[in-house]
Amino acid sequence: MKARRLGAVAAAATLALTLAACGSGQPSGGSGGTGGGGGGGLKIGIKFDQPGMGLKKGNEYSGFDVEVAKYVAKELGTSEDNITWVQAPSAQRETLIQTGQVDFVVATYSITDARKEKVSFAGPYFIAGQDLLVRADDATITGPDALDGKKLCSVTGSTSAQKVKKQYPGVQLQEFGTYSECLPALQTGGVDALTTDDTILAGYAAQEQYKGKFKVVGKPFSKENYGIGLKKGDTAQCTKITDAIKKMISDGSWQKALDANLGPAGYKPGAGNPPTPDACS
Repeated sequence: MKARRLGAVAAAATLALTLAACGSGQPSGGSGGTGGGGGGGLKIGIKFDQPGMGLKKGNEYSGFDVEVAKYVAKELGTSEDNITWVQAPSAQRETLIQTGQVDFVVATYSITDARKEKVSFAGPYFIAGQDLLVRADDATITGPDALDGKKLCSVTGSTSAQKVKKQYPGVQLQEFGTYSECLPALQTGGVDALTTDDTILAGYAAQEQYKGKFKVVGKPFSKENYGIGLKKGDTAQCTKITDAIKKMISDGSWQKALDANLGPAGYKPGAGNPPTPDACS
């Protein structure tokens, strides 16, 4: 009798646990299935290796792009805990969108005519520009025209490095595997400057171990319109995302996110910021 009673109690406990597990396995509330994420969630592509813009550290995600993505998701009805972050390396962004592995991409993604043939863009939400990072006490490099005879660091195959090399042939180009490898060389004088988008440079300079050691020159010599990439032709979703960008700018959240993520490097956004997003088509 006692054994039978214990068995019944165990069975009831097992049933309760099973029901609880079934309930907790679902995304809470189904609150934002606007982007094809399934079950109310969204899959958003970001960079995992760009401090200040998109950085994964353990299970934490930070950066200006991450804040933009979270704000847009919230406006689409998806809470932060229903976002699945997907790494979106530069060369894979179009494929991730076209194959449905992400609902949209927020990853220092410059809007270009070639890319618009494959995906649609909402934005721009930010206007960046190629710039130079130098040591904080270096007053000799005031722009790319001051690089003659200087050692310039960039990443192997980088278009930004090749652009400078072509326009300023006196530059001594030193190529590394990643931008983060350039920083110790810059700090110790092995190279004189690092070049890529000013937002990325500011993010690196804002890292704790480099605070006060580097500065962005602040004379951008290209124009990069960052947009949010999504499935080509999805005008309805594009319009919703555009409205979210406009709201983020108008309610002060855009500036707050920028100050928090790039402000520690003394970064000031260039002309045209905050931008007016284009109409979706």
